[in-house]
Amino acid sequence: MIVLLRGIRGATTVEKDDSINVAEAVQEMLTALIEANQLDTSDIGAVIFSSTPDLNSAFPAAGARALGWSDVPLFGTVEIDNPNGIIRCIRVLILYNTTKSQQEIRHVYLRRATALRPDIA
Repeated sequence: MIVLLRGIRGATTVEKDDSINVAEAVQEMLTALIEANQLDTSDIGAVIFSSTPDLNSAFPAAGARALGWSDVPLFGTVEIDNPNGIIRCIRVLILYNTTKSQQEIRHVYLRRATALRPDIA
């Protein structure tokens, strides 16, 4: 059995920039990614969050910590401002070890972020 490092993408949005909305949106997105990929958090190597510049009330990784992801390395960035982009958007890239092929991986786009990848959403 060959285990490979794979990436799972996800994105969501919040209606209001506050810590409660950010945490809830992140938890919803991560829960959907776990379910869609039958992911065991012990297989996660690292998680990278990015958010649009209009979100600055909370670190998106706090939502992951609230789900119990205490042993997972989490990293956060702020994206370059895109005047044509989706506002109040949080993206995630989960790097994890798996035997699944790229075609078996399920990416998740929620809320207004479905516009980023309508072919997946």
